[in-house]
Amino acid sequence: GMRSLCTICARGGSKGVSRKNIRPLNGRPLIYYTIECARACPELDRTVISTDDEEFAQIARQYGADVPFMRPAHLAQDTSSKWDVFRNLVETLESMDQRRVDILVDLDTGVPLRKPEDITACIQTILENDDVDVVVTAYMPDRNPYFNMVEVNAEGYATVSKPMGAAITRRQDAPKVYGLSPAVYAIRRDALWKYDHWAHSKMKICLIPHDRAVDIDTELDFRFVEFLMKTQDS
Repeated sequence: GMRSLCTICARGGSKGVSRKNIRPLNGRPLIYYTIECARACPELDRTVISTDDEEFAQIARQYGADVPFMRPAHLAQDTSSKWDVFRNLVETLESMDQRRVDILVDLDTGVPLRKPEDITACIQTILENDDVDVVVTAYMPDRNPYFNMVEVNAEGYATVSKPMGAAITRRQDAPKVYGLSPAVYAIRRDALWKYDHWAHSKMKICLIPHDRAVDIDTELDFRFVEFLMKTQDS
């Protein structure tokens, strides 16, 4: 079978929420939830943490995560491309293990409500479609650029982002759009070198419920996800 490598990227710097990856969420550090989800998914052959931060690495190891090496500093900047992080990780691990990685599965720590079956669905989709390079989780968004999203033009007037011939008066009549969630990205190894960004690849999506797709970027997001967790526990 094809070998699947799961990555959990946890850079030390964070703009929206300081030290986000180890920030307590419902009594545990944020990164814990992604580690546990990966450990519960049987389709993942190996899961590793990619971090430049020694404290993050130590906490991840406490929860049974594998940190085989520290991320190089030049790949841990605000401007660093995650695609380059993936390339470096795959090349380094293949050199260390002498085993090829076939599918890279990236789980963003900011999406702690994903479930193992979301990972499974993305892996199965890429295995069942030989022409697909990338499979990403997505959800049905509240806003639609054909209906209730606008852009402000040079004159300062707001216009519908994607206008059609006739104005759309009901959201149900607008073309369907989907919000991408970094809950799961499943990527064929070769796509990492074939493209410079996932947006250029042949991509499919796996739909997940909106609540499982919530991505923590702000203090408000933290409070909202904690509310959802406590609601689910009660």
